[in-house]
Amino acid sequence: MRIVNNFWNFIFIVAEVLLVAFVAYHLSATYYSIDVFYCVPILHAARLSSIRALRRSDTQVPTIIGIFVGTIWTAGEFMAAYPDYPWSALILNSFARSVTFTVIGRVMAKVWREREFSRKDALTELANRLEFTDRFAIEQSRSERSGKPYSVLFMDIDQFKLLNDEQGHHVGDDALKALSAILIKNSRKGDVAARFGGDEFALLCPETDDHSCEMLANRILEAAKSEFISKSWPIALSVGWVTGAGLNRSIEELLRVADGKMYSMKKEARIQLSMGW
Repeated sequence: MRIVNNFWNFIFIVAEVLLVAFVAYHLSATYYSIDVFYCVPILHAARLSSIRALRRSDTQVPTIIGIFVGTIWTAGEFMAAYPDYPWSALILNSFARSVTFTVIGRVMAKVWREREFSRKDALTELANRLEFTDRFAIEQSRSERSGKPYSVLFMDIDQFKLLNDEQGHHVGDDALKALSAILIKNSRKGDVAARFGGDEFALLCPETDDHSCEMLANRILEAAKSEFISKSWPIALSVGWVTGAGLNRSIEELLRVADGKMYSMKKEARIQLSMGW
C-alpha cells in the first residue's frame, strides 16, 4: 500500500510540473509569470522524500524532480521562443535550474526529516517522549471537556541487558522492534505508542477505563510472552497502568503511578521465580 501511495504521489508531482509548464508556455508572451510555482512540486517531492527517509530510493526523489523541473521549465521557454532561443542557453539554463531545484529540494527534505524524527524514535518509528507528552496534554484537555477517562500503560523489558550481553545489540534491537509491533497491533488509531528510551515504552489510550486498560495490558503481556518464547529470548515484559480523567493529576504524577505499578509487578514476578512457582 505504501508503494502504491508513493507511486501516485510521484505521478501527482509530475502532473504539477507539467501543469505549471503548460500554463507558463501559454503566458510566455505576456507580462504574467508563474515560474515561481515550479517550487510547489519541489516542496511536494521534498515532503515525500522525508516520509521514508531511511530508504535510499526515496532520498533521491528531490534530485530526480529537481532535474525534471529544470529541464521542463527550460524546454517550455525554448519552444515558446524557437528558433530565437540559443542551444547554448537551453543547455546552460537546464543545468543551472536543475542544480538549483535539486539543492532546494534536498535542503527542504532534510528540514522535514529532522522535524519528523525530532518527535519520533528512529529505531522503532514510535513517538518519542516529547511527542507522547504533547499528545498526553491534548488528551487531558479533551477529557476535561468530555468527562471521559483515559488510560496510560507504562512498560519495560525485564533482563534486556542480559539479552544484549548474551546475543548482541542487534538482537536487542530486534526485541525492541518486536515489542513496538505488538503495541501497534494491539492499539487503536487514536492511541499513542511511544518509546521513552532504552527498553521503556508507554501507550496512551483515550476514552479507556481501568477495566478496559487491564484487558489491554493482559493482551499485550500474552503477545509479548509468546513472541519472546518463540525467539528464545531470555526476557519478559512488565506493565503498569493508570486511569485518569481531566486535569486532576499531572502527566508526571500519572506516569509515576503507572511506573510504580509496573515495578510492583516486576517484584512479584521475581518473588515467584525465586520460589520456583
